[in-house]
Formats: sequence, structure tokens, C-alpha cells
Amino acid sequence: MKIAFFGAGQIGSALIKGMLHDDKVAALDIYVKAGHSQTAENLQKELGFKLLTDLSDLTAMDLLIIATNNSSVLPILKSLPQTVLAKNIPIVSVAGGVTLSDMKAVLGTDYPFAHCIPNTPVQVGAGVLGISFTKNIKQEAKEFILKSLAPLGSVYEVPETDLEIVGSIAGCTPAFVAMFIESLGDAGVLHGLKRELAYELVEQMLQGTAKLAIESKIHPAALKDGVTSPGGSTIRGVAALEANNFRHALIAAIDATMSE
Repeated sequence: MKIAFFGAGQIGSALIKGMLHDDKVAALDIYVKAGHSQTAENLQKELGFKLLTDLSDLTAMDLLIIATNNSSVLPILKSLPQTVLAKNIPIVSVAGGVTLSDMKAVLGTDYPFAHCIPNTPVQVGAGVLGISFTKNIKQEAKEFILKSLAPLGSVYEVPETDLEIVGSIAGCTPAFVAMFIESLGDAGVLHGLKRELAYELVEQMLQGTAKLAIESKIHPAALKDGVTSPGGSTIRGVAALEANNFRHALIAAIDATMSE
């Protein structure tokens, strides 16, 4: 399978790294269209994929992924040679502000499009990706796209109207979690732990708690109750979080991501 990327910036590079994180995808099967900056060229030196200079070479691709800013998506679609479009190569856009309707207006309603919102953990194969498809996409193309993105993490098909909130909960919150790790690490350092150990303890705790929640399907409140004994240290910590509006702060943060 050969995959071509437009864009090698923050999210583009994360997607490329995620693809190469899977042993089944070879660097020589990844092609990246370089832009005006040297981002793609610099990343190519690190990862070993191929740089794409001639758009006619896209005819050899099995999947096209557009990982640019919003303003570049439609011009890219308009620049695709007719020989490429004739092959109906599936196109996945990860630009949040460009809808399936926008893309269909350029290439037509029958073209196999998908709109996907990934998060940065895709680069280690542990991402969360929300995806929507055009209504008339063929099942074969849909299944191919889903299979192609599977190495990046967990892929959830949702209506396009839900992509924004999926993107906020899955895409913005890695920043919040990183702040959470940093803050708990600071607390560990305050009480005498070496910083590296403090961070590692928090990271392993988060991984273990998430694994327990995923595999047990226990309600989050019940997981919390399972740790809080009467009069114990954990319930005192929970009370302190409640006193400082911990839950409201998280809800407000997500609400803020939805505001423009």
C-alpha cells in the first residue's frame, strides 16, 4: 500500500510517524508532497520516506491524506491531475474546517472522501481518530480507508456534525493531560521525588487506569469509589479537587475549545 501525504507539519508528521510506527508500513511506501518550507525535507532525512515532486506520480498511490491548514485543502484538490482523479483514489482530509460538502463541491459527489480528526498520540499508534464519510461512498473504499488508518490507533465513525466535539475531547485534551502529568510531577518533586521518577509514576498510573477502565467497562464513578476508603487520604484529595472546581474546570475547558 502506497500513501501520499500533503503536509508534514505538526499533525502531518504525527500521522507519518504513526504509519511508520507499524512494522507493516515501510518508509518507501510513504510519499510526501513538499511545500514551500523545508519541513518535509527535514522530516524525510529523519524517517526515510520519499518526497513527491510531480503530482502525476500520485497515480501510483492507494490513499491520499491531506494534512494541511484549512486554506490549502481545496486548492490541493483543484490541483490534482485528471489522470489521478480518474483512478478514484480515496482522499482523507484531516483539516477541521473543511467539510465533506466543501470537498464534494470541487470533485463531485461520487468521489470517495473522508473527513478525519486525529490526535497527536497517533504518532505512537495510540491515537483516537474521529472519521466521517460521504453518504454515497462505496463500502469497499470505506473499509479500505478504515483499514489503512487502523495502525494509528482507535478509529470511530461518527456523523460529521459530531467531529468538532470528538476533536475537542480527543484532540485538544492531550494538552490538558500533559499539564496534568506536569502538575502531579511537580507535586512529587515538592515532596522529595526526582522529577524523572515523578513523571514516570504519573504516566504509568494514567496508562494503567485507562487500561482498567477500557477492559473492565466499570463506570468512572465506581472506579473512583473503589479507591476512596472512609476518612482516607484519597477521599481527602477528592474533596480538595471538588473544592477547587476540578470537574467544572475540565468541562469549561472543553466548552472553550468549542467556541470561536
